Amino acid sequence: MQCSKCNEKAVYEVRYTGSSLCRNHFNQFVEKRVKREIREQLKRTGKPMVISVAISGGKDSSVTLYLLNKIFGKDTKIKLFPFTVDEGISGYRDSGLEKARDLCHDLGLDHHVISFSDNYGKRLEEMVEEDRTNTIPCSHCGPMRRNLMNKISRLNFSDYVALGINLDDYAQSILMNVVKGDIKRLARMAPHDFIRETLVPRILPLRKIPENEVMLYAVLNGIKYDAGWCPFYGRAQRNRFRQIIADLEEETPGTRHALVKFHDELKPILSDSIKHEELGKCSICGAPTANKICAVCMDLSEMNYA
Repeated sequence: MQCSKCNEKAVYEVRYTGSSLCRNHFNQFVEKRVKREIREQLKRTGKPMVISVAISGGKDSSVTLYLLNKIFGKDTKIKLFPFTVDEGISGYRDSGLEKARDLCHDLGLDHHVISFSDNYGKRLEEMVEEDRTNTIPCSHCGPMRRNLMNKISRLNFSDYVALGINLDDYAQSILMNVVKGDIKRLARMAPHDFIRETLVPRILPLRKIPENEVMLYAVLNGIKYDAGWCPFYGRAQRNRFRQIIADLEEETPGTRHALVKFHDELKPILSDSIKHEELGKCSICGAPTANKICAVCMDLSEMNYA
């Protein structure tokens, strides 16, 4: 198979465009779209800016940090602050932490860690083991991780926090919120184009890059990443939607992009419903919340950890 743009051997077939690309043109194909997303998502004022980067050590977050460093590495007005949330999952997070530290070292960046145990008094696996509510582990982990990502980003005075969300992840989230009829969550989905006090806006540089392209980019560019799966992965509700999106994309290439386009066009209309929603501080931990007590503290209280 030959590259559609030159005489080199192709390494990838882009089914949703009908083209084939060699290594160099594939890298350009990925990087061009990421740069476009960054231009659209970042509001630069000319002042120095801090971008926190949540890096788990997996392929998506590792490629996100690698590309942000490649794009902004020589920009004196942009500082990258990579960090890892350590949930406390033996045999899984340890490997991710190692890969995250190694990548940061290779890029000449300081790596930081914020943990469940230091902030919640328990590791996630301890919470799951002792949980009497029979809640899906992701229901505990998701809000707690988001809480810590915002906390460390605020402590570092970050203007944005970048997440390694790829196209497949993003399309799944859109479909999940549509199925649940959750209009407010649809409107609040990152990338955030307005500022809410006490919440660091999130950006998603990879949101239009398919998962398999992220993986291939990592391989072609020698980005070492942790390929392990969370042991609680099989219990996640998202798996149903992951398979639905995969089946639809196989039958009709371009489905994922169509879902993102649908959401992008709908979001400005939906956003009016939440723009003026005021956030207060949790009466227990001080985290931003629309209620008296934040979701994390409610969860901890129900598990008798508070």
